[in-house]
Amino acid sequence: MSTKAFYPISEIGKGKPGFSKTRSIIEVAFYGNNVVKVNSLKEAYNLAKNSPGTVVTDMPVYNPEALGLDRDAKVLLFNDGSITGRYAAARRIQGEPGVNEDKLDKILMDAIYDTRYKKLYHAEVYIGLDKEFMVKAHLLIPEGEENILYNWMLNFQYINDTYLKMYQESKPIGNEPDIYIFSDPQWKGTDQVDVCDGKCLSYFSTNTNCAAILGMRYFGEHKKGTLTIAWAIANRNGYASCHGGQKEYTLKDGSNRKFVASVYGLSGSGKSTITHAKHNGKYDVLVLHDDAFIINDETCASIALEPSYFDKTNDYPTGCSDNKYLITVQNCSATKDENGNVVLVTEDIRNGNGRAIKSKLWSPNRVDKLTSPVNAIFWIMKDPTLPPIVKINGASLASVMGATLATKRSSAERLAAGVDPNALVVEPYANPFRTYPLVNDYKKFKKLFEEKNVDCYIINTGDFMGKKVTKEDTLGVIEAVVDKTAKFEKWGPFSDIEICKWEGFIPDLNDEYYVSQLLARMQDRVNFVKSRETFKDGYDKLPSDALSSLEKVVAELKK
Repeated sequence: MSTKAFYPISEIGKGKPGFSKTRSIIEVAFYGNNVVKVNSLKEAYNLAKNSPGTVVTDMPVYNPEALGLDRDAKVLLFNDGSITGRYAAARRIQGEPGVNEDKLDKILMDAIYDTRYKKLYHAEVYIGLDKEFMVKAHLLIPEGEENILYNWMLNFQYINDTYLKMYQESKPIGNEPDIYIFSDPQWKGTDQVDVCDGKCLSYFSTNTNCAAILGMRYFGEHKKGTLTIAWAIANRNGYASCHGGQKEYTLKDGSNRKFVASVYGLSGSGKSTITHAKHNGKYDVLVLHDDAFIINDETCASIALEPSYFDKTNDYPTGCSDNKYLITVQNCSATKDENGNVVLVTEDIRNGNGRAIKSKLWSPNRVDKLTSPVNAIFWIMKDPTLPPIVKINGASLASVMGATLATKRSSAERLAAGVDPNALVVEPYANPFRTYPLVNDYKKFKKLFEEKNVDCYIINTGDFMGKKVTKEDTLGVIEAVVDKTAKFEKWGPFSDIEICKWEGFIPDLNDEYYVSQLLARMQDRVNFVKSRETFKDGYDKLPSDALSSLEKVVAELKK
């Protein structure tokens, strides 16, 4: 699949696909006489290297020529100031109740007008790394923001001969136009605080594949903003959109049996750790990606959307061997080593959520597509009432447990005033970047469970009633599932939940306090689904079977 960049005269006009008001406001800016096209990754590197404030470290990029860079390329560091995370409160999505499109369009018109005396850079990338699904995206951003531009081209697939040929062999996706994103991190804001945050705005018209990102310097806004639109395109065209990781295990027991596992969780939940775990060489492993992919809801094959990794630096000290694969770094410090070389200080000393783009070469077993169908989906939760693993039976319950995925916020998020960062929250399918009704994801995942025989598990990577679930526990329960040694049995009164009794984490259903806490957390899920019936005028309302499957769990526990 590919998107549409050029139109016959007969297809241009009011009311035709690709010609909405908001898209027209955004796309025209790309053709201004103040726009400079950035045609290669090497060009983007040199712009970022010479951008004021960039720290050019003495750390070489590993095998840069394989990445499209010159042999002498160095790791670049750039710091954004005090804001080092995403800000969900700034998002406005066309089609959602309460979003004033007319006023937002005018704010956007003025924001674009205000860039007329600035040099603007235009870059292009592909999202989706197989000809089955590739969309072209365009970014327009002012001079002075060269590091965002470079990171964006690194994070997605910059255009080279290999991927250009692949894209040309793709089949066009109906009326899906290219993605256009206008960004101005230098935006001065607006006094129209009745329609948006006065200092920053992420405005999405995902039905027409365009967005504006204003007043936001953090690269993660641009990465996830772009993925937001790509996921929406995938959702409309027969794919389940996934914010998670996926890998394929091949057993070394002579059977050559394969097992494809998908894990879903917010940043900091452990999805990257699980995806990249090597399991001491116990299996032959192929890694698809640790953050963004899609699953074909008919074939169950999966496609990665990005080549590189946008990873936290906190767990990788300056001398860590994994830092060999860094390309750029954001929001970290630097110092000089004993040889006088400028090196990174990576352990979140300067601020929380230090980040880096790591090259695709970090995973020697990396692939862009897994044709083997997915076998199991693991919802990663940080719910203290859940043991390290349970198995969910029944397609409705399996899907709605993903829709009510309970977790805690991470340092990757910039929270609005008054929001408790330690509160247990529900983030459906671990994807806060959805721009379409929640029922779409519910039906996609239910189909996988109901028609494609995909198994469903919940793994708790937080703590269980005060006892920490370690990385070794998490990898252990997953390996037991892969090896088919996990012994699942009926869990107490539940007809659709089975438990694998993991040593040290066996729930006591005779403990009244524990049962009351478990009941409360399950009731939270019921309440969340009920709340969707009125929240945003029912925009995210789920089918009745979703609620009834949860109410059944609560009723069984009360007995």
